[in-house]
Amino acid sequence: MTYSSPATTPPGTAAAADRRRWLALAIVMTAAFMDLVDVTIVNIAIPSIQEDAGASYSQIQWITAGYALAFAAGLITGGRLGDIHGRKRMFLIGIAGFTLASALCGFAANPEMLVASRILQGAMAAMMVPQVLSIVHATFPAHERGKVFGLFGMIVGLGAVSGPLLGALLTQWNLFGLEWRPIFLINLPVGIAGLILGAKFISESKAPKALKLDLVGVVLVTLGLLMVLYPLTRGRELDWPLWGYAMMAGGLVVFGALIAYEKAKAAKDGSPLVELSLFKVKSFAAGIAVQTVFGVAMGIFFLVWTVYMQTGLGWSALRAGTTGVPFSIAVSVAAGMSVQKLVPRFGRKVLQAGALVMAAGVLLYIWEADRYGAGIASWQMALPLLVMGAGMGLIVAPLTDAILSDVPREHSGSASGLLNTVQQMGTALGLGLVSVVFFGMIDEKAAPSQVPTEIVGAFQNSLWWVVGVLVVIFLLMFALPGKPRQHVEGGGDEDAVADAAGELPEREAVLTS
Repeated sequence: MTYSSPATTPPGTAAAADRRRWLALAIVMTAAFMDLVDVTIVNIAIPSIQEDAGASYSQIQWITAGYALAFAAGLITGGRLGDIHGRKRMFLIGIAGFTLASALCGFAANPEMLVASRILQGAMAAMMVPQVLSIVHATFPAHERGKVFGLFGMIVGLGAVSGPLLGALLTQWNLFGLEWRPIFLINLPVGIAGLILGAKFISESKAPKALKLDLVGVVLVTLGLLMVLYPLTRGRELDWPLWGYAMMAGGLVVFGALIAYEKAKAAKDGSPLVELSLFKVKSFAAGIAVQTVFGVAMGIFFLVWTVYMQTGLGWSALRAGTTGVPFSIAVSVAAGMSVQKLVPRFGRKVLQAGALVMAAGVLLYIWEADRYGAGIASWQMALPLLVMGAGMGLIVAPLTDAILSDVPREHSGSASGLLNTVQQMGTALGLGLVSVVFFGMIDEKAAPSQVPTEIVGAFQNSLWWVVGVLVVIFLLMFALPGKPRQHVEGGGDEDAVADAAGELPEREAVLTS
């Protein structure tokens, strides 16, 4: 959108333009909220999906991991498509596809169709989400963006809290006898309204110097991850066949080919999917490892936590959803304190303290789960969840800035996109590992009366893995800058800032909630 001088713009025209851009903001924020809620809403409905649709353990994993994998694989490409062909155009394509995929999820006839629809939904989210902050950047002048990003932060927090609760309510209510399906169908009216209003009120924008697409890189990343994740999720059911190990080894070969191709791509036209030169920056390389491993921990915890409460303890979806409220509140409060007061004074030590605090909360959870067994109450979970949430809040809010603080500004967009991509890949890997650390501890042939006991034991085993991962995160954080500087929105290279904003780093805290 172009801005005219107040001296030459009639008052009525200026008011209309101002109203138009705030309507555009409301539309893209609503779409972002819809996506954020859709990530957090599914976990709480997993046991209902398993019971109603007859989904196997591996299919349950793919309902969540498939979305994360598709989102990760398409995130950078989605942002570049917006830069090349127009952010408005790709946003509308993304929201239309996301709405269609939501309908397919809601009307899925079997678990296989649901998994495929979730993968499509993740791919469409990767088309839609990167455009949100890019549109904001192109629509609002620098001096107004602080207020706009403040509003976006509120939306992020609201999505974190309301997603699980909304999923619990929609599942519990069993509207029209549809069981879990309304958690997807609720996107239809929102998506259709966003598509119609977005076409009318959002202004088109493109990047003056857009990077080229790297579709070969996308294919290699996706193929490599699939070759690792598929044997992980199916291995237990198939008694760990030899071809599974061979496929995982082949996945590592594919990642080696990806590195070689990306080097050649960078030398050829300077627009690789992965900017390998970034890994020469010690803090960024360590930060990528932190982000990936943190995604693994969260991928494990949130899926097994849901199954533990509903299948193991026999709780309703609503009770499970409300039990998680202390965690969400603690994350939000600690995140605000971390960025505003603690990190400016203590730097990296705050993030490391967060990892240790979160590990302490997980250990407390293990102790309570062991002490109270299947008779544990919601209020008894409140303390470990508060401690875990506080630790997570200390990490997620300042982590992006800590990782990007030593990255050259001309590469800030590529670094931000890669950061969010690997976090999603870590989540997908964690979800794949659930079959080993959780479902692998459950005997499917056990008597029904024994299943809750086995699930409680498997939950404790999974939490020990999470503790181990958090210790690794603590150690990796020693490579982060002692006092990360904060990048100021609107300063420096405008294209780099727009690219970085377009990758939506604020999303990471919600994807793990």
